Amino acid sequence: MPAAPADSQIYGHLFGDADTARLFSDSAEIRAMLLVEGALARVQGALGVIPAEAAAFIDRASQEVVIDPSALAAETALNGVPVPALLAAFRKAAGAPEPMQYLHWGATSQDIMDTGLALRLRPMLAHWQGRFDALLVRLGQLAEDTATLPMTGRTYGQAATPTSFGAVVAGWGWPVLERRQHLAGLCDSLLKVSLSGAAGTLSAMGQDGPAVRAALATELGLADPGHSWHSDRSGLGQLAAFAAGLAGSLGKLGEDVILLCQSGIAEVTLGGAGGGSSTMPQKQNPVAPSALVALARHVIGLAALVQGAALHRQQRDGAAWFGEWLALPQLCICTGRMLTLAQDLMATLTPVNAAMARALEEGNGLIHAEALSFALAERMPRPDAQALVKQMCAEATASGTPLLTLAAQRFPHLAGQQGLAASGLGQAPAEARAFAARVREG
Repeated sequence: MPAAPADSQIYGHLFGDADTARLFSDSAEIRAMLLVEGALARVQGALGVIPAEAAAFIDRASQEVVIDPSALAAETALNGVPVPALLAAFRKAAGAPEPMQYLHWGATSQDIMDTGLALRLRPMLAHWQGRFDALLVRLGQLAEDTATLPMTGRTYGQAATPTSFGAVVAGWGWPVLERRQHLAGLCDSLLKVSLSGAAGTLSAMGQDGPAVRAALATELGLADPGHSWHSDRSGLGQLAAFAAGLAGSLGKLGEDVILLCQSGIAEVTLGGAGGGSSTMPQKQNPVAPSALVALARHVIGLAALVQGAALHRQQRDGAAWFGEWLALPQLCICTGRMLTLAQDLMATLTPVNAAMARALEEGNGLIHAEALSFALAERMPRPDAQALVKQMCAEATASGTPLLTLAAQRFPHLAGQQGLAASGLGQAPAEARAFAARVREG
C-alpha cells in the first residue's frame, strides 16, 4: 500500500478524491505560482514599479512556460521551498535576462506559495459547495418522505422510545447544514492574497507596497487582507476546524448506518453502497459507511496537525510551515472524499419498513413504556404511574403479553393501542419536516 492511499491506483477510488487531489498535484502548484508571478509583474508594470515592457514579457512568459516538477526537486530539498528553483527554471526557459531581472520583484517565496495555495483552494471550496448542496437535497427529501415512519430509538445501544426515520435523517442533516452555512465565512478567511516581502514589511517596494498588494488581489480575484499574514495561520486553522467538524457529523452518519444495516437489525439497505465478501456470497458489507467512518477519524487527526502548525515562531517558521504541507493536502483530499461518499451512500440508502415495525414490537412492546406512563399520569401522580408501568413491564416480560395489551385490559379508558403507540413519536415528524423545509429554503 502506498504511503498515501488516496494516490494509489488500487485504493484511490475508495479513499481518494480526484477533483481535490488534482489541485494538490505538483503541476497545479507550479501553475498557480506562475500565475501569481505573472499577475505580480502585470500590476507592478501598471503601477510603474517595474518597467512596463519587462512586466509584459514576464506576464506572457508565465502563461507559456512549461516547467518539469522533477527539475525542482534537488534545489527544493536544499532550500526548503520550491520557489528559488522555480524562478531559476523560469528565467532559464524564458531566455531573456534583461526583462527577467524584474521577476519576483520585492516578493518572497511565502508570498507566492500562500497566494498560489489560495488560488487552488478556491475551486476546491466550490467543489465542496456543490457536494454539500447535493447531499442536503437528498437528506431533506428522505427526511420528508419518512417523517412519520416509526422506528426504534436507541440510547446506550438499547431500545429507548420510538422515533421516526425522518427524524433520524434530520439528525444527520442539521449539522451538515450548519457546516454548509459556514462555508462562506471559510472562503473569506482563506481566499486572500499574500504579499509581504522578506520579513513581512514589504520594504523592497517602498511606499508602493500596499497599492501593489491591493492591485494583485483584484487581479487574482482574491481579498486584500490589508496586512502581512506570513505567520498567521488562523485561516488554515479554520479550514482544519471546519473539516474536523464535518468529519464528526459525517462519521456519526456512517456509524449509525453501519448499526442500522447490521445482521439482526437490518432496518436499512445500502443498494450500490454495499460490498461483497471473497468467501461469503450472502453478505453485503457496509463498505461506504465504513470508509466514511475511517476517513472521518483520519481527518480529525489531520486537523490537529494543521492546527498545531499555527504555532509559528517569529516572522517565518520552517518547521511549522513544513508540518502544514505534510498534513493539509491529505486533510483536503479526505474531506472531499467524505462528501462524495456520504452523497453516494444516501443516494441508495433505503429504510426497511417491516424491519422497523418488528423492532418496535420486540420485547413485548416495552418501548412504549414512557408513553404509557405519561398517559396514566393524567389520572394519577406520575411516580405512581411510573411504578405501575414498571410492574406491567415485568408482567409483560414474564407472560409474553404485549405491554399495550395489558394496559388496555387494565385501563379501558386509554386511547387505542395504535394511538398510544403513535403518541410516542412526539416531535419526531415535526423535526423531520422542519429540516426538509430548511433545506428547501436554501
